[in-house]
Amino acid sequence: MDQGKQILADEIKKVETEIDKVKGLLPELGEEAEKEITRLEEQKSELEKAMNNESGLPPRDASAGQADDFNSVIIEVRPGVGGTEAKIWADDLLRMYTRYANTQGWKTEEIDEGVLKIRGRSVFSALKNETGVHRVQRVPETEAAGRIHTSTASAVVLPEVPESLVEIRDDDLIWEFTRGGGHGGQNVNKVATAVRLTHEPSGLVVQSRQERSQEQNRKIALALLRSQLWEAEDEKKRQLISDQRSVIGSSMRAEKVRTYNYPQNRVTDHRAGKSWHKLDKIMEGDLQDIIEALHNV
Repeated sequence: MDQGKQILADEIKKVETEIDKVKGLLPELGEEAEKEITRLEEQKSELEKAMNNESGLPPRDASAGQADDFNSVIIEVRPGVGGTEAKIWADDLLRMYTRYANTQGWKTEEIDEGVLKIRGRSVFSALKNETGVHRVQRVPETEAAGRIHTSTASAVVLPEVPESLVEIRDDDLIWEFTRGGGHGGQNVNKVATAVRLTHEPSGLVVQSRQERSQEQNRKIALALLRSQLWEAEDEKKRQLISDQRSVIGSSMRAEKVRTYNYPQNRVTDHRAGKSWHKLDKIMEGDLQDIIEALHNV
């Protein structure tokens, strides 16, 4: 049994224990106890569905290693709050990750606007904690009055999942093709090279338009979909467990993970509870201290 299913199995046992306790209170509490038993039975059913993978997501190879074993990731960085400055900030973050990858001897490839693939040993283990909202405080280049603005960008780090680990049925896919706008020159504007791919059971949608051939973009879209399906299954299990434990808070993607304060040359990671006064070096790819601090959290 893989780690995710083992966690779910443990949660199911806890719910079953709670059900037994409440049943013992039936003679005393009557209707109130019956309502609580019904609620717990529903939670147990949801957990069992996740165990049996009845979520519309394709099955994963139970014998596969954990995502930390993967040596290729896809990083997507999107602008958040802040207009033009947020777009500039998202580009800055993507360059930061590219420079860090270069210091590690990893290979990088821009596979779409705001989407970077990085290949290298233990790359997912190193970068998985970059997922979340990154906030910047600085004077934008477009700010004539010299006022400090706050902008955000969101990063999502996904393992590039081998085909053998996530089964995707052709019948579940909807392919759409349009004229592209990537780095392929005039060809991408004349031919329907851009790809939009929908996975019907889960509702996930991905697209790729950077490459000059439709076949290349099809491969990229499938790789993106496979990674998102992997993450979606893990996220569904995590959410079910969080609900069971009554954990209240923002989702992982919406969580503010780090603040970059340019006037003070300071980077603060809110999960590690630490700050580094070398923002300039960090933006040049010096991320190792932050990565190690997060591994110790």
